[in-house]
Amino acid sequence: MHAQTWHTLRSSRRPQGGRRRAATAAAAAAVCALTIGALAPPAASAARPDAVQQGLDALVRSDGLPAALASVQDGKGRTHTYTAGVGDLATGAKVPNDGQVRMGSTTKTFTAVVVLQLVAEGKVGLGDKVDTHLPGLVRGEGIDGRNITVRQLLQHTSGVPDYEKDVDDALLQRRYLEPRDILDIALRNKAAFAPGEKWGYSNTNYVLAGLIVQKVTGRPLAEEIDRRVVRAAGLRHTYFPAAGDTTVRERHPRGYHQESAGAPWRDVTDIDPSAAWAAGQMISTGSDLNRFFTALLAGDLLADAQLAEMRTTVPLGDTGAGYGLGIMSRPLSCGGVYWGHGGDIMGYETRGGVTDDGRAAANVTVTAVPADLASTRHVESAVDTALCAAQRK
Repeated sequence: MHAQTWHTLRSSRRPQGGRRRAATAAAAAAVCALTIGALAPPAASAARPDAVQQGLDALVRSDGLPAALASVQDGKGRTHTYTAGVGDLATGAKVPNDGQVRMGSTTKTFTAVVVLQLVAEGKVGLGDKVDTHLPGLVRGEGIDGRNITVRQLLQHTSGVPDYEKDVDDALLQRRYLEPRDILDIALRNKAAFAPGEKWGYSNTNYVLAGLIVQKVTGRPLAEEIDRRVVRAAGLRHTYFPAAGDTTVRERHPRGYHQESAGAPWRDVTDIDPSAAWAAGQMISTGSDLNRFFTALLAGDLLADAQLAEMRTTVPLGDTGAGYGLGIMSRPLSCGGVYWGHGGDIMGYETRGGVTDDGRAAANVTVTAVPADLASTRHVESAVDTALCAAQRK
């Protein structure tokens, strides 16, 4: 749920990923909502040999974040990992190289891939109305599943309200929520706008997309993502936490939350991410996410027609960024664009993706959702620096 910004659960409010409040990566689809101004590319700069490390060091030293870690795949297919800060503030433990993190709204791309595979199989149509698959489920003030298409869900042009703002962070940390519970919360609000009228990030769109996957396949979303995407792409450290699983399985930096500027850091690593579900519940590593986006853009997970649909974007203001079907394009300071989807969820913020030519991939995670957009832009700048440097290698 947290996608662009979104989340602390946030994974969801920003276009990239995740929700800042942290609720649970889940809740949030907030991610996407990133503030469009924050989508503008950072100013171009000459990357020094250690520019990526310097960027991570600055996130800890200047932005005050507990830790940062990055995985970069260069033009020759070599992987480089970086860390900065402290992996556990209580013990002083180091940040594990390529450690597992909650990915927040980056989960949305995985969900979108499954939906598009079903489109290729003729089981779902992008022009299908939500009611075709979930009859009578989506009704509210100005909200009608008979008027909303699958494409509009995946592209955040449905007008369905986001549920994140109505989910209490403390509740999310201790309570398991079913997808229908999440939907009920969202439908208490009126529509944000008429279907197709404009773009507006909403984690609820991906809860509905996940429910459509389950209805069409007759299988849990987590199983379909694992079978169709995780195993198909050869991802070894990526998974969809089971109900009640509040931990991170493998080596990982602890995730933190700060109630206000200057307040003590609170360890929020172990949470129930169910509120994020199809919008932001998954866990991965930087190298796995690089492998995923590289495989996706290479056409290894989707047929050409569906990959073309995924890469057809609507503009996000005048930033040069665009949102496709569960994926974003963003301009690089060194020219060209890269494709990915960030995420925020309580304790973690992630940004990254792969260059348009597939030659370079990078993923950067910090172990707290920044309290201000300036810090988020610094995370994005670190990604830009890494991708531009990697393409030259």
